[in-house]
Amino acid sequence: MKVSIIIAVYNEAATVATLLDRVWAQPLPEVTKEIIIVESNSTDGSREIVAEFVARHAIESAPRIQVIYQPGPKGKGHAIRQGFAAATGEILLIQDADLEYDVADYPDLLRPIIEGHTAFVLGSRHMGAERWRIRKLRHSGLQSMYMNVGGVLFHKLFNMVFGTRLTDPTSMYKVFRSDCLNGLNFTCDRFDFDYELLGKLIRAGFSPLEVPVSYKSRGFDEGKKIRVFRDPVTWVIAIIKSRFTALSVAKSRSQSVSTHERPQSDAVARAIGISTSRK
Repeated sequence: MKVSIIIAVYNEAATVATLLDRVWAQPLPEVTKEIIIVESNSTDGSREIVAEFVARHAIESAPRIQVIYQPGPKGKGHAIRQGFAAATGEILLIQDADLEYDVADYPDLLRPIIEGHTAFVLGSRHMGAERWRIRKLRHSGLQSMYMNVGGVLFHKLFNMVFGTRLTDPTSMYKVFRSDCLNGLNFTCDRFDFDYELLGKLIRAGFSPLEVPVSYKSRGFDEGKKIRVFRDPVTWVIAIIKSRFTALSVAKSRSQSVSTHERPQSDAVARAIGISTSRK
C-alpha cells in the first residue's frame, strides 16, 4: 500500500527545508511513501529550496518524489487539487509546508485506514489538553483570542449545517483512501477548499474518524497566510454550497474498506477540475 503525501508550497523558505527533511525521514513501515510537492512560484526562495531537496534525493529509489512547478500562486486549494491529480497512492495525506503540525503523527493517522477501520481520518488539534485554545500567537494575545473564538464559531457552524460532531473540521490533516474522490467535483482554490473537501466527502458517505495530533501555531509575522477579513466569507460560502448544492457522485458506494480499486489519474483529475499536465 502506498501513501501520497501532498505538500503545497508558497513562500515558506523559513520552514520548507526542515519540513521536507522531516517528511522524508519519517518512518512508515506499513506503507510505501510518495511525496508530491506543488510549488507555486514563490518569491522568497522556496522554489530553489524545493529544487535542491529534489536534486539531493534524485538518485535514491524511495520514497518517490514528484514536484509540480506552478507558473504562479492560485491558492492552497488549487495546489492540493493538482497534487491529487498527480497522486498514485491508495491513501492521500495533506501536509502544509510549515511546522505547525508534527509529521510524527503520520503512523497514528494512517493506522485506522491501513487496518481497515475507516476510509477517512481527521487529525484533531482539539482532542488534547489545549482543547479550543490552540492558537497562541507570540506577539498578540488579542489576536490569538480572535482566532480561537473564530475557529470555535466556524466549527459549530459546520457541525450544525452537516449534522456532525467533529472537534476539528479545519484540521490540515485530512487523510483518506484515494477512491473516496471518485465522482466528486471540487472548485475551491483557497482555504475554503478545506470545508469543500470535508463537506463533500461526508455527503458521499465517508464519516471521518478523528485522532488527536500535535499542533504548534505560528503567527502572521511568521508567515500565516489566512486573510481574516476576506477568507471567512469564502468559508461560509463553501460550507453552504458543499452542503446544499447537487453532489455529483459517479456511482453509489458504501464506506467499505477495500483498496483493490484505484481510480485512474485522468478520471480523478477531471473530477477535481485540474489538468494533469505539469512541468
